[in-house]
Amino acid sequence: MTQNLTNLSPKIALFEPDIPQNTAAIIRTCACLGAKLEIIEPCGFLLSDKRFKRVVMDYMDEKDINFYRNANIFFKSKKDQRIILMTTKASISYTKFKFKKNDTILFGRESAGVPEKVHKLINNRLKIPMKSSKRSLNLASSVAITLAECLKQTKWI
Repeated sequence: MTQNLTNLSPKIALFEPDIPQNTAAIIRTCACLGAKLEIIEPCGFLLSDKRFKRVVMDYMDEKDINFYRNANIFFKSKKDQRIILMTTKASISYTKFKFKKNDTILFGRESAGVPEKVHKLINNRLKIPMKSSKRSLNLASSVAITLAECLKQTKWI
């Protein structure tokens, strides 16, 4: 079953992504589930990268992706909107949080997360609980897990 998208779809934001295959997989996930994607540059790769193109295939529709030249521009554009940061440093589980239809869910770089100054800008910080002996999930997997919960809660799917 397909749905018509409105301006109230959730948004996934990637902070300076550095692995092309993850970003491509996230583009496909967002395209298939009806979420908008926002990419805060600079990226650690070119969109012409063959690894990126191999995974993204024909799912890349730039009208469904907003690019921001830097974090300052991104945060200025979101001044009246709610941003949720997904981070391993959070204490609240994403399943214990009440998502809203127009939320922007921010994910950090695969190699370094987000800088401390970004952490301080965001009130809502969530984590995906996992075994304490493990460091982190793959970024594309984390996006899919969190987006599915957001869509479930907001009755989008």
